[in-house]
Amino acid sequence: MEKEGLKRSLALLEARGVALDSIVTDRHPQIQKFLREAKVTQYYDVWHIEKGLSKKLVKIAQNKDCEKLKKWLRSIKNHVYWTAASSTSGPERVAKWTSILNHVQDIHTHEDPLFPQCLHPQRTSRDKSKWLTARTPAFCRLEKALTNKRILKDVEKLSPHYQTSSLEAFHSVILRFAPKNVVFPYLGMLCRLYLAALHYNENTDRPQATSTSGELLFRVSFPKSKHGECTAKPVKAEPTFCKFYNLLLNKKTRTHRQ
Repeated sequence: MEKEGLKRSLALLEARGVALDSIVTDRHPQIQKFLREAKVTQYYDVWHIEKGLSKKLVKIAQNKDCEKLKKWLRSIKNHVYWTAASSTSGPERVAKWTSILNHVQDIHTHEDPLFPQCLHPQRTSRDKSKWLTARTPAFCRLEKALTNKRILKDVEKLSPHYQTSSLEAFHSVILRFAPKNVVFPYLGMLCRLYLAALHYNENTDRPQATSTSGELLFRVSFPKSKHGECTAKPVKAEPTFCKFYNLLLNKKTRTHRQ
């Protein structure tokens, strides 16, 4: 179904004269094959790769001889995003990605000329017990997880520009208008999708809310992916419905006049 939806979407864009430079998706095998055969440049969404990799590392860190890895889980997660955002080519992404294996050993110069040394300032760590040692079980299992063939191929195609997060947000808006546990006829579902799109487009760039004194507001969130850790998220301004209601009002007025 995903492949068919993509084919129809690309056909629609082509019919409207839209030239496609690249596309960002998850790692769905059928999508990969279709885009490869269509000779369309494909990038991977960073969050999907980070999520899958983090699950594997959390499982590895639960082993008794790999407990040191727990101290590196957040750093490796951040490294995925930094690698994608700071690189301009596939080989550079791979060079930066594999540099983490030296970094966790307190080695900050690398053999790859595309990324010869870490960019952070040299500093002495207060927690010297966090550094890994080569050929230990923890390091070997980490190296295997971070440098297997599939991961390296995926890292090479990490999206440096856009992600699929906005699309995920739109899907959550659709659920407000068309819950999955309710069956709608085709026309009803189509209208609800249109309404969801109108509401999303009107509110997608809402500014951050402020207090009465003008300070930006944040809220503490405990997402499942953080496993009990909290994160601060900006509070958005209240959504508006003006354009949406004005559209319905104008349509209703025109109908009465006719």
